[in-house]
Amino acid sequence: MSAGIHRIWKDRLVSKFGVFPGMTHLDVAGGTGDVGFRSLSALRAAETSARDGVFRVHDVTLAPGKVIISDVNPHMLVEGKRRAAQLDLINSPDWQGNRLATINFVEGNAENLPFDDCSVDMYTIVFGLRNVTDKLAALKDARRVLKPGGKFICMEFSRVRDESLRSFYEAYSFGVIPVMGELIAQDKWSYQYLVESIRRFPRQAELEEIMREAGFKCVAHEDLTGGVVAIHSGFRI
Repeated sequence: MSAGIHRIWKDRLVSKFGVFPGMTHLDVAGGTGDVGFRSLSALRAAETSARDGVFRVHDVTLAPGKVIISDVNPHMLVEGKRRAAQLDLINSPDWQGNRLATINFVEGNAENLPFDDCSVDMYTIVFGLRNVTDKLAALKDARRVLKPGGKFICMEFSRVRDESLRSFYEAYSFGVIPVMGELIAQDKWSYQYLVESIRRFPRQAELEEIMREAGFKCVAHEDLTGGVVAIHSGFRI
């Protein structure tokens, strides 16, 4: 329904991660692994590069990082595990006797995650915050689990700024997407909910204020495709 543009959005998202060897990345509402798998690939590449270049394997023990995929829906996690196994991502491959980053799947509610305080380096939630009942509670819990200096990134459908593009986008959203959902997935109402929830979601500046209220610093956002999607970021200082 995005005509493939969602892949460009997610590639742009991953480019903002700034992965480093040994990091812990928590991807919330990421059950099927679409973002987590991209992150794992980047993290394993960073660890391999570090061992091959900056660090010498026999002089430095580099603890492997991990990607944790969390979702409130256990059925989504089952699908994520199936895909990970299909892509041979479950086993952490050895590199000259050293293990690389691992991937784990954990059931959890974004408003009250089952993770320790200050336990992750990066927290992402992609097209998931829109479905959380108490967004402020989820953002506060995101800050809780981040280490000092840790990065929060949210990618979500947002407010299109250009008036002409907004008119086209809303006509497409309400007139085409539910019909496509009915024809392709035999589920019109889920896609009707999708477009209605996008309209109700806080605009860019409003979400930034909620992030600041939750305690995040250096809050910023980047619009993609004219604001159809926005990437919001902040830090726990």
